[in-house]
Amino acid sequence: MLHLEGPVARIVVSNPDAGYMDRTMEDALLDAVARVEADPAVRVCVLSGGTPGVFIRHYDLKALAPQARSMAARGMTFSMDRPVKEAPIHRALRLMEEGTTVHVAALNGTAMGGGFELALACDLRVVEAGDHAFGLPEINLGLLPGAGGTQRLPTLVGLSRALQMTLTGDTLTPQEMVASGLALDGGADAVAAARTLAARLAAKPARALAHIKRLTRRGVTGDAEDFALERTLFCDLMTTPEAGALLDEGAAGRRRITDEP
Repeated sequence: MLHLEGPVARIVVSNPDAGYMDRTMEDALLDAVARVEADPAVRVCVLSGGTPGVFIRHYDLKALAPQARSMAARGMTFSMDRPVKEAPIHRALRLMEEGTTVHVAALNGTAMGGGFELALACDLRVVEAGDHAFGLPEINLGLLPGAGGTQRLPTLVGLSRALQMTLTGDTLTPQEMVASGLALDGGADAVAAARTLAARLAAKPARALAHIKRLTRRGVTGDAEDFALERTLFCDLMTTPEAGALLDEGAAGRRRITDEP
């Protein structure tokens, strides 16, 4: 849901099904981001979760599991000879990075997988205290982060830390998010803290704000071909028997994304 409030916009992402990401959420997110970036009055956008205790839990395994079975049954193969095209989530995150609006993730709950990748694509992150988990545990399902996680995480925490997180699937607590420099401490209310920060940023000279974001992003943003390779290798893993079995277990509720295989 998009709220336009002068120079500060708010996007609240939610799904009645426990806060999981699905194609409907992807489409809604892309539409909201596109509207924000097209509005010259908006300087800062705060993104938060609408499900208690959840930013975005992760992509819905009940959607991924049948997709994986279908891809495998059709004998689909993937290589960079025919790179996988961007889905709505990829386009939304690219727009956030390339646009002039400063995006602030108010992490008011758990964010793993695609939810964490959305947070990584934001310019700043504010995290809320609580029993929340953050990270990229896709390897536990025989998969890899498919929405830019392998490209964006190393620029924020360094190569060694990024490899440790993605190869083990370990997640971070709110305190570890702050200690690693991934997020600012939002205390008991990340949304309120993010909105305060957004108001402060929106009061800065607009042209300087946009130019600084553009130049800083150019220094660390991965190459488009690398993002395409990530999407392609994600789909390659979706066709493997191991990932298919693990996804089926997850979709049936017998496995969590953080469970070791």
